[in-house]
Amino acid sequence: MKWTKYTITTTTEASDLIAQMLMENGIQGVEVEDNVPLTEADKKRMFVDIVPDLPIDEGVAFVNFYIEEEELPQETLDAIREGIEETAIFVNVGEASIKKSETEDKDWMNNWKEFFKPFTVDDLMIKPTWETVSEEESAGKVVIEIDPGIAFGTGKHETTQLCMKQLKKYVQPGMDVLDVGCGSGILSIVALTLGAKYVVGTDLDENAVCATKENCEVNHLSEDAFTLYMGNIIDDKEIQDAVGYERYDIVVANILADVICPLSGVITQHMKEGAYYITSGIINTKEEEVKAAIAANPELEIVETIYQGDWVSVTAKKRKHPKK
Repeated sequence: MKWTKYTITTTTEASDLIAQMLMENGIQGVEVEDNVPLTEADKKRMFVDIVPDLPIDEGVAFVNFYIEEEELPQETLDAIREGIEETAIFVNVGEASIKKSETEDKDWMNNWKEFFKPFTVDDLMIKPTWETVSEEESAGKVVIEIDPGIAFGTGKHETTQLCMKQLKKYVQPGMDVLDVGCGSGILSIVALTLGAKYVVGTDLDENAVCATKENCEVNHLSEDAFTLYMGNIIDDKEIQDAVGYERYDIVVANILADVICPLSGVITQHMKEGAYYITSGIINTKEEEVKAAIAANPELEIVETIYQGDWVSVTAKKRKHPKK
């Protein structure tokens, strides 16, 4: 499909205001292009997996929008020009030109893939399904193929890699593993690849459930080896019952600190005695808060804390009851 594209050349300072003005005038799907690098705070807040290399920021931004018609109605175009003039009262709008062009329909869902390349965590190689690696590159490595689709999780983020390292340390053949917040299923697949007998995954996003199933198939894992549920294991009794009680040797939860805290109060009902509880998604400023939440569960004891960049993984163990 052909689209008519309009581009407003402005400043990075004014780009958000102009984008908002466009939406107020009924323009949907506004796109802002600039070279402003993400701050560390942005990366942490957005949980960014892949950060592209950008040219030097010169303060110029392009605000794009697309319409299916050949021409934008004149009254709308006039309203946009008036909106730019009003914005210029408060902020430097720069050139503020409006350029019209024609463009092919963009594959919005797949353009990010050019930034996702194969990488390794110890002897695990994580490879996007659309990339190829040579026998030399993959020699001596366990290759796991991932296509996150529109679910979260390429494996490149530090928190995911921390969980991979802990799974490598604690997974033994024949274990049952629970993956809370499974995302693309990468940690479920790592656990199965390392010898786990059975994995149950949960997530709030239906896209995650679909992505995990597809990624398990791509890695030639038996459908009998995993089950996925969509729902909140913290407070949904139906999900808790489906997941099962006192049955898992390992629980892995690569989510956010604000979710790990309440999860830590209820998760032991699903764990065997002596089972490990691997958590990550914890920014270092939240480390003590998470540890306090884990310690507040009398059935858990913290056994290990590891770090990568600004991120933390805390591993705890369910205490064994003394024999009578």
